[in-house]
Formats: sequence, C-alpha cells, structure tokens
Amino acid sequence: MWAADRWKDYALLDASDGERLERWGRYVLVRPDPQIIWKSERKDPLWDRADGVYRRSASGGGSWTVNRLPGEWTVSYGDLRFLLRPMGFKHTGLFPEQAANWDWFSELIRDAGRPVRVLNLFAYTGGATLAAAAAGASVCHVDAAKGMVLQAKENAALSGLAGAPIRYIVDDCRKFVERELRRGNRYEAVIMDPPSYGRGPSGEVWKIEECADDLISLAAGLLSGEPLFFLVNSYTAGLSPSALKYILDLRVTAVRGGRSEASELGLPVAGTGLRLPCGSSVRWQPGRR
Repeated sequence: MWAADRWKDYALLDASDGERLERWGRYVLVRPDPQIIWKSERKDPLWDRADGVYRRSASGGGSWTVNRLPGEWTVSYGDLRFLLRPMGFKHTGLFPEQAANWDWFSELIRDAGRPVRVLNLFAYTGGATLAAAAAGASVCHVDAAKGMVLQAKENAALSGLAGAPIRYIVDDCRKFVERELRRGNRYEAVIMDPPSYGRGPSGEVWKIEECADDLISLAAGLLSGEPLFFLVNSYTAGLSPSALKYILDLRVTAVRGGRSEASELGLPVAGTGLRLPCGSSVRWQPGRR
C-alpha cells in the first residue's frame, strides 16, 4: 500500500462502523466510508464533538446532519494550499490519500533535468496539477466540471502558483484527448483519475468499466518520445489495482517497455496505527536508458 503519511493539516483519527473521524485543519468531520466494514470501540471523544457529520439516508443520498463548519477554509500540504468546501455528496474538494502520488511524481519531475509537460485528465480541484507545477512541470488541467476547474484556479492562487504554466480546460476528457492527437501535441506524463460514472459538459456519459481501456489506449498515444510516467487512479468499488495494471501493461508497457506497479492508496489511522485502503493506483515508468 502507498500511504499518504506526511500530512500535518489532515489526520484520519479513527475509523469504525462505516465512518471516518477526520481532522481537516482545525475542524473535525465524520463522513461515511464503505471500506470501513468493521466495528471497533469509539474511544476518541471527538466522535461526539465533530464540527461536521455527514450521514447517508436510507432512501438514498445523504446530508450534513451536523454542520458547524464555515462555508470554506484552507489546509496546506507543504507549500500547497487547498480550499475546502463541504459538498452535498460528503466531499470536501480534496482526497488526502492522493498525496502519496503527488510525492512520487514530484520527485520524478524535479529529477528529470528537462522540460516536462503533464496532462492531467479528470483533474478535479487540482491537487495533482499543483503538485506537478510546483515541481517544475507545465500542466494541462482538464475536467468537465466548470466549478471544479474554477476551484483549481483558486487553489493555484492560494499556493502561489497563479502564474505557473498551467492551462485550464473545461471539456470532456475523451474528446480533448482525441483533439490533442489530431493536433500532434505530446506530453511527457499523463495523469488520470476517472470517475466510476459521470457526464461531460454536453451530456456525454462516462462509465469506467466501458470506457477506461479505450481512453487509456488513446491517452498513451499522447506520450512524447521521452516519457516520464503514466499514472491512473480509481475509486471504483470492485475494480482492483491489478485490473488497472493489466490495462496499462497492454496499452503502455507492451508498446513502450518500462515497468508498472499497482497498489492501493491508503491513509494511516491514528487511533489504531493501521492503514485504511482508499483507492487504487497504477504507476508506469519507462526503462532506464
């Protein structure tokens, strides 16, 4: 498991009976998590004093049943700063476990000793975009949700990266990749974090089990002659890291050589010393020359 264990402004305090107890900066949240299928004693008194509690509804969906949170606040990861906003579907605008991937590819970018162009697909509020830009890359940030792209720009400004070479695109990711192929644009690195299900700005339907292989194959064609890495993330239940690795090995490793690694992403749980699995990632790198 690749664990994001360098956070100071975020901590997973405890995990029990389908819920996380988390600290985001100065605020404590309780949020549902389907991976937490065990029941353990809730010893931490903050379970009963959380500033925000999101609960699922028996009829579907859910809501913040306790909400003493501000409309927005910020947390930091190193020099990066992120704006948090409690959303209607339990999210805050940041997935802290992704810091494990930010650290990995930031080192690759810094050590490359050459210009690195990064394509970030399904880029959300820009965590990976800012990490790559801070490491010295130029980044093309693509997401179909205009609001998320606007928040990514806000995060860049908070992080002192408003003037960084980041190109923000509101578009359907597949259509953008197809146009980039026709235009002959190429990138040293590709990052993608596709949702299980979604719609593009013109109503395009995305289902990961039907579309991931095709999109990875297309995006692999955007790698330059000197690629640095290809990273795929997924939060889709039932889609294992090994399944993603198989696709990446078919579409990238078999063509470019190199090697890939697959693992779960995780967060350390302060109350138990264990690690909570939070998603899947596959990392590809070219062979040494």
